[in-house]
Amino acid sequence: MTTTPRAIDERAQVGGETKGLSQGAIVRKRFFGNTAAVVSIYVLVAIVILAFSSIGFLGIPGWWKYSYTDFQGTVNNGAPTITGPFSWGEHPFGQDRIGRDYFAMTMRGAQLSIIIMLVIGIVGGLIGVVVGSVSGYFRGWVESVLMRLVDIVIIIPLIILAAVLGRVAGGTFQGTAAVVALGVFVGLAIWTGLARLVRGEFLSLREREFVDAARIAGASNARIIFKHILPNAVGVIIVNVTLLMSSAILLETALSFLGLGVKAPDVSLGSLISENQQAFTTRPWLFWFPGLFIVVICLCINFIGDGLRDAFDPRQKKFSAKRAKERVAAATAGAGDASVTAPASAENAEKGYSPTASTVIEDMGTSPTTLLGSGPAVSGPGAALEADGGPDRPDDEQPGGKHRA
Repeated sequence: MTTTPRAIDERAQVGGETKGLSQGAIVRKRFFGNTAAVVSIYVLVAIVILAFSSIGFLGIPGWWKYSYTDFQGTVNNGAPTITGPFSWGEHPFGQDRIGRDYFAMTMRGAQLSIIIMLVIGIVGGLIGVVVGSVSGYFRGWVESVLMRLVDIVIIIPLIILAAVLGRVAGGTFQGTAAVVALGVFVGLAIWTGLARLVRGEFLSLREREFVDAARIAGASNARIIFKHILPNAVGVIIVNVTLLMSSAILLETALSFLGLGVKAPDVSLGSLISENQQAFTTRPWLFWFPGLFIVVICLCINFIGDGLRDAFDPRQKKFSAKRAKERVAAATAGAGDASVTAPASAENAEKGYSPTASTVIEDMGTSPTTLLGSGPAVSGPGAALEADGGPDRPDDEQPGGKHRA
């Protein structure tokens, strides 16, 4: 088989997109190559900026003129006054039945939902990763104790456990502290699924060769867990933490809908839908905007999680139709170049020997060391046969010019 310069260049370009890049640079390149994840980041950041800057937060005033607790007379029968992206009117999202500005109320609900989502994701993710990694790595009685704890928590219906913990948080704390406490208590109940997934991933990774090599090198258990195994499981962890965060918003919405979540005078996206459920047929805009924010936030979190999973997991490869066509064209052109050397190959066959890789490259007018680097030009059986003169070569080409009897 003839090896052409184009084929050699093609092999040299394998992995060329990430050649010479650090791990962080590779992750960033893969993540920002995911269009859905990048767009989701921009949308989520825009929602966060809009929610926290419009009505203010923690005593810092915002740019919107109404508060979620202000009462005004109804304008336009409470219907939304927005007519375009730059024409919002007096109450762009309308008003509720008692005259409160619904834009301010929706922004406050988005604030609390985002806070609860982040707190639940941090608390639940941290507990799930620690319990799953420790049980999956140490096995034995440690795994038995931790998994029985997971079984005890997981058999209790999540909505009931979260409702009880949410009631405790609402009766103990007030204001924003009550919202943070609600997120902490719900996070204590939602980590079990993540723990089981992380445990399964650690059970698989702890048997790999790089873990055995780390043990032989004298690495401690903590270093093996956090330095060697955990980075290889980060894809599974990230995608499940993001799913955990999106489900946390839906759980908080369900609790607020049942009256067990955020308490008045505070509002959340779920409580807004719950308070106005009787007006669904007469004032549907009271459902449009809270429901729209819930759906958009959950979708953004899920798309970002998918993008991070693809970026951190080296097994995930993005297919590019354009790059595939370029490789097919390069292979076709390489086949044409190979046909040029066909007459020389036929002439060599008539002489009674087959060309080696080095002779083919020399026939192209290129030095073997130029294409394949310094050191031995060709390795393997072909090189050994060429060094010995080769049994298939004519006798007059043997080293020293000696002929066989």
